[in-house]
Amino acid sequence: MKRIMFRVLFFSLLLSVCRAHAADETPADEGTPQQESLQRAETVVYGAPSAGGLLLRLAKMERDLFGMELPGSLTERQQALLNFIESGTPTQPSLVFKVGVAEWVTLNRVNPSLPLADRMSNLEITLEGEPQIGALSARLERVLAKLLPDGIYTSQARIPAATILKAAFAKTLTVRNVSKGDIVELTVTEDCIVGGVLAVARGDRVFAEVTRVRMPRSFGRTSEISVEFKEAEIISGGRVPVTLGPNAKKAMEIESGAVGAAGASIAGAVLLGPLGLAGGFLVRGSDKQIPAGSLAYVETSEDVSAEGYPVRERSLPVENAIGSAAYDNSSRPSDFVLTGETGQTLPPGENL
Repeated sequence: MKRIMFRVLFFSLLLSVCRAHAADETPADEGTPQQESLQRAETVVYGAPSAGGLLLRLAKMERDLFGMELPGSLTERQQALLNFIESGTPTQPSLVFKVGVAEWVTLNRVNPSLPLADRMSNLEITLEGEPQIGALSARLERVLAKLLPDGIYTSQARIPAATILKAAFAKTLTVRNVSKGDIVELTVTEDCIVGGVLAVARGDRVFAEVTRVRMPRSFGRTSEISVEFKEAEIISGGRVPVTLGPNAKKAMEIESGAVGAAGASIAGAVLLGPLGLAGGFLVRGSDKQIPAGSLAYVETSEDVSAEGYPVRERSLPVENAIGSAAYDNSSRPSDFVLTGETGQTLPPGENL
């Protein structure tokens, strides 16, 4: 009897040890705010959440970003990490903002679809010929010191409602590769500069939701894809609500006439839907697709105050300005500047 009791106690203890060990080896507290917070940070920096225990992953990210582990409690360390990556402080812009400005100054566009680690390596390859080693924050500050020796600054920009953004679909959409509820991405093709502040950069993203997919049916009835625009990304990493409003529809009609029936605009193939589509559009036809690169216009649905990069001193001109008051749209030098408020034209290089 004693031998049996001993075996029971032994195997109970062994099982407890195994369970504790397994808890350390698997993601801890799945679904908790701490887990979700770290997953979000890992996705921004690495492109996807990492495997392993919470403390080990947090320590690795701190070493990768700062070259050392931070002091404090788990909650304090995670909050400091997120502030550094996404929010910044009253005296320092966020890591996302700094990388975006460095890309824009160097490449005339940003690449928010890539992980921050890859974006940093690409910058170093462009500027220095090869990626460097060391803490990511130190590498970024070295690059910024070369690009912007006077420092990097932020400025608040008021983005008025009905400000137009021009974007292109990143991937081809067909009735066979999308489903209702899918989020699809468009890439902004021209800078949006408001009051001398870069608010939305070329390369930022517009997000849309597929609201209906209907396969081809009998008796020649065509397929359908319904898409509703949701948000646009800004250079600081935040998002603003967008819609397919009257100004955007007008811009799409102008674009369609400019590029012709064979152009890359979706405007000629789009049925600008009823109000029930809530700021989206409906595509019908035997073609059954929206090709990658197809152009679309959206507009902001409300006034937004956003953090941007002051560029007035760079004397950047405006190209293809279409929109409402106080809207500037800049990507390449052009022959004139057109403001939506007055229609005033200015010579190249002169500030609004």
